[in-house]
Amino acid sequence: MKRILTLCITVCTIMTGFAQTDTTGKQKPVPENDTIRIGGMIIIRKAGTKEAIHEQNKIRDRHNEKPSNLSTNWWIFDIGFSNYTDNTVYTGASAQAYAPGSNNTWFGLKGWKSRNVNIWVFMQRLNMIKHVVNLKYGLGIELNNYYYKRPVRYDPKPPATLNPPVVSLDVTVGRKYNKDKLAADYLTAPLMFNFNFTPDRKKGFGISAGISAGYLYSARNKTVTSDEGKKKAKDDFNLEKWKLSYVAELSLGPIRFYGSMAVKNMYERGLDMKPYNFGFRFSNW
Repeated sequence: MKRILTLCITVCTIMTGFAQTDTTGKQKPVPENDTIRIGGMIIIRKAGTKEAIHEQNKIRDRHNEKPSNLSTNWWIFDIGFSNYTDNTVYTGASAQAYAPGSNNTWFGLKGWKSRNVNIWVFMQRLNMIKHVVNLKYGLGIELNNYYYKRPVRYDPKPPATLNPPVVSLDVTVGRKYNKDKLAADYLTAPLMFNFNFTPDRKKGFGISAGISAGYLYSARNKTVTSDEGKKKAKDDFNLEKWKLSYVAELSLGPIRFYGSMAVKNMYERGLDMKPYNFGFRFSNW
């Protein structure tokens, strides 16, 4: 019995040894790969394949591609603040004829609330010198909202009266103002010289400076009071029809700033105020 048991154990041991697979043998060589690095992205293709060759050609073509001499940027948005410098001589006859009883406290603004929104339908950049010096121009609308601290009211001019008073201070007892603003909207075309210090980058560093011409197409005085509710008076209120401004833009990578300052008074008579705007620009370049 012991011999039979010993023989069975020996046979099982031998069979187990033959059944084991040798995993230490040579493995198939791993094919070498092509590794292409683009910024923080790595592309790995099998060596010698059509995909790798095609990818290399695309990278080479992109590297050798020259920027276009004329590029267009559609639908640019500006969000910022509106304000003005007030140089009105309130003791003068012109100011008193336009706003009787007015003084330098009437037209103070809520600076944090007075807003400027610009919507540029397009802007184009034309290469002049090696894509570093460019001509930049476009077309869009400027929307300016001047929110007053005091309850000033703009009244449309009676058609039969020459140069009537336009602005008055509302002193109605018990009336509270929730909103009092003057809105002035312009159709505007800027023209600037652009200096692009990093022409090989889409979001690089540069500055632009020039002038813009705007035409007043809408003006209104909107008030919201405790007893009257919402009221809106539409007129030009003797605002200048044309607005000429110095304009500028600063590009710091993905962040862009804009600013504008009017060359002349925004009123035809009475008041002497030069508006200015500044804020952030949302643009592709």
